[in-house]
This record gives sequence, C-alpha cells and structure tokens, in this order.
Amino acid sequence: MRMLINVAETVVADALRGMAAAHPELTVDVEHRVIVRSDAPVADKVALISGGGSGHEPLHGGFVGRGMLSAACPGEVFTSPVPDQMVRAAAAVDSGKGVLFIVKNYTGDVMNFDMAAELAEDEGIQVAKVLVDDDVAVTDSLYTAGRRGTGATLFVEKLAGAAAEEGMPLERVEAIGRQVNERSRSFGVALSACSTPAKGSPTFDLPPGELELGIGIHGEPGRERRPMMTSGEIAEFAVDAILDDMRPRNPVLLLVNGMGATPLLELYGFHAEVSRVLAARDVAVARVLVGNYVTSLDMAGASVTLCEIDEDLLRLWDAPVRTPALRWGM
Repeated sequence: MRMLINVAETVVADALRGMAAAHPELTVDVEHRVIVRSDAPVADKVALISGGGSGHEPLHGGFVGRGMLSAACPGEVFTSPVPDQMVRAAAAVDSGKGVLFIVKNYTGDVMNFDMAAELAEDEGIQVAKVLVDDDVAVTDSLYTAGRRGTGATLFVEKLAGAAAEEGMPLERVEAIGRQVNERSRSFGVALSACSTPAKGSPTFDLPPGELELGIGIHGEPGRERRPMMTSGEIAEFAVDAILDDMRPRNPVLLLVNGMGATPLLELYGFHAEVSRVLAARDVAVARVLVGNYVTSLDMAGASVTLCEIDEDLLRLWDAPVRTPALRWGM
C-alpha cells in the first residue's frame, strides 16, 4: 500500500487536524467530526449542513464558508456520518432561522440525516431537507434506492448557500435547492478503481484496457464495461446519456469533475470534448468548473454534470463565495 498516511485507523482525524491548521476561518472539531464556519451562527441567516463519507474531498468540508455551507459532517471513508454529528452541527450554526440538510441519495446518509432531523427538531431547531439524486447512469445501486447523488451536490450547496447568504427564509432556500436538483443530471466514468486506506487495494476489478461507464463515487458498478475509448468518445457517451434524460431549453452550468487521480491536463482536454458535444447538441453553457470537486479517493476518471439555469439561478451562482475549495467575488 502506497499512501501518504500514518495508519488507516486515523486517516480522517489526521486530515481534519490538517484542515484545521490550514484554514483558521473554520472551526474543526476533530473529536466529534464537525467542521463549522468560525463566525457561526450568523444572525438572521438560514444555516446549511451537509456531509457524507470521507474520501470525496473537497466535498463536503471544503465547501464550508461564506456563500455555501455553514457546517459539514465527515464520516469515516465511504461511510455515512452519524446523527449525533448532524445534531451537534445544527446546534452550532442555527441562528433561529432554521437549518437545511443537503443529503446525497445513499441509504446510510438518508437514514442518518432523517434521524438527525427528528432529534434536532426535538431541541427546537427547524429543519428542512434537500435530497440530491442527479446520477442518470443507474436507477438503483449497491448503496441507493433510486438515483445516486453526485456532482449536482456542489450546485445545490452553492446556489442554496447564496440564497441563504442573501437572507432568504428557510422555505425559499429549500425550494431553490430542490429546483437545482431537479434541473441537474450527472454521468461518471472510471478508468481505474480506487483503494481505501482500510483495504489497501482496489475496491473492484477493472482489467487493464477497460473502463466502466456510469460508475458511482464509491466504485459502484455502472451501465456497462467497455474497451478503452478516446476522450471524445467518452464525452459523447456521457453527454448523450445526460441529454437522453433532460433537454435544456436554457443555458446550463457545466461541471467537468475529476474523480481524484486524473490530472488537469486530461480534464481540460476532456472539457474541450464535452464542450464540442454540447455545442453540436445546441446546448449553451453559461458557466464552467473544471477540476477535482467530488472525488473518489485515487480513482482515475471523470464525471459531467449539467444544471439548467435561469437569470435568478445564474445570479446566485455568480454571488460571492469564500470556502477552502471554491471562492470568487470577494
């Protein structure tokens, strides 16, 4: 096993200690696994909380800050956080205006966030929830009932976060989050398997010269396995899979996301192919992100996410944001 770690058992705690040292604008509770904006609770503002298994960095801790999340709850690698984490986070960030839970559609996450919502409401905290289920590759998987939550999580956190920063009420922030999810679709491709620190070896078998189309962010199987394809061929397959499920009439936000081990040299080349295919399909692109945002440890591959937007959502996208992994307009 070649990993830059001490021992597998302390990987998450070690990462949180490093994050705390690198980002004094965050309050990182290593023991209880909660990452919070240092200025929380922000008066008269809806708070946003998300979380999930570690190994997808910068999701979610890297998106805590002004204009996005108020707090994030990291679980063990590829393992849901527990309800106590979310309740602790909610208590730390609630200003009295309510809390929005943003939950990727994985069985453990959904169950634990639902339990946390009940416990938080017992403590007098108003809670709403947005479920992210944007992946068009498969309907059900090893981890989900229904579609998986993937790249659109970033769009929901950014756009709902901007709405909350403007002072919108909980019901409106929730509605925007749900609208963003409904307008978003994703498709991912794996060129290699990932290796978890605990296992120390690939989590699934992907023979040399093959790729998995429609992979999940934990290494879940996709639609099919094929011999290696060119970047242009992969772009056509991914974009067409998305457009088979949605037909944007308005411009879109585009996320070309690396799965963790794919260099920017390849991602920018892939983005060129994705842009070519979208132009050929008469889909206008308003804004683009290219890079590693929703990863799967050391998996090689990429995902494409589209979100159909209007003028209001574009304004929220362009609104200032300052987090460890996403920042502009400040």
